Amino acid sequence: MRSSTVVSTEQLAQHLHDPDWLIFDCRFTLTKTDAGKLAYQQGHIPGARYVHLDDDMSSAVTPTSGRHPLPDAKGFADKLSRWGVDSSKQVVVYDDSFGSMAVKMWWLLRWLGHDNVALLDGNWQMWVKHKLPVTTELPKIIPAKFEPHVREALLVDTEEVDFARRERCSVLIDARPEQRFAGEREPLDKVAGHIPGAINWVYEENLDFDGTYLPAEELKESYLKLMHGLKPNQVIHTCGSGVTACHNMLAMEIAGLHGSKLYAGSWSEWITDPKRPVATGEGHEHRVHLTDDPLGCA
Repeated sequence: MRSSTVVSTEQLAQHLHDPDWLIFDCRFTLTKTDAGKLAYQQGHIPGARYVHLDDDMSSAVTPTSGRHPLPDAKGFADKLSRWGVDSSKQVVVYDDSFGSMAVKMWWLLRWLGHDNVALLDGNWQMWVKHKLPVTTELPKIIPAKFEPHVREALLVDTEEVDFARRERCSVLIDARPEQRFAGEREPLDKVAGHIPGAINWVYEENLDFDGTYLPAEELKESYLKLMHGLKPNQVIHTCGSGVTACHNMLAMEIAGLHGSKLYAGSWSEWITDPKRPVATGEGHEHRVHLTDDPLGCA
């Protein structure tokens, strides 16, 4: 069994001692960056490696970058090798925040060409709720050789976002909470608001009451409405720093709407140049499909 979207707690429990399944604990809190590692040390799914959003999944912040710049592809591939990942492994990622952090690890592996990576549906809370095994022991890791095959098609940069929004040939979906999108409050970034033309779809909208993703058909119905006639590869996902945006990207993959793209720098990169426009308000407008060329008329 291989998955590129989600796996259930039952499925993971069945493969807990399978050497071809590797688990990554991605718990992280933006306002207290050591909280996830401390939680991991107090208890985690057996065999799970801990991966840190700032230290492992991001490179150093620069004056023109967002808060979580992409890691160097080769450097991250070397880490994956040290963690035991190779092309034969099914990787499962989880956190304790509805997948909002772990989805970045899911996306990074796909970016580097590894399809067999899935989010634990329901995450840590569901695992604990079902009284499944928890340990404080560190995993015994056998290093492997991860060969990266970078997929640049999964990404867009700031210039592409600006061009696409001006030409009205893509839809930009922002995963942040409504108040941050509208510019009513901004606890993390220096400027409040959103990229003009973006629409707001808070990532929690992808979830059922128990914290698992909604059924594929429900997700598909929602995203087709958001896409407003556009194709999946004309969808750009954004958020504050390119993390929770991946939650919406995963939702589209579950829905069978393949090929959407990530603006990895997201809002925190957009605002590094004061010449770039900023919008506030609810942002209910939809972009109109004016071209058949993916992404923006290029």
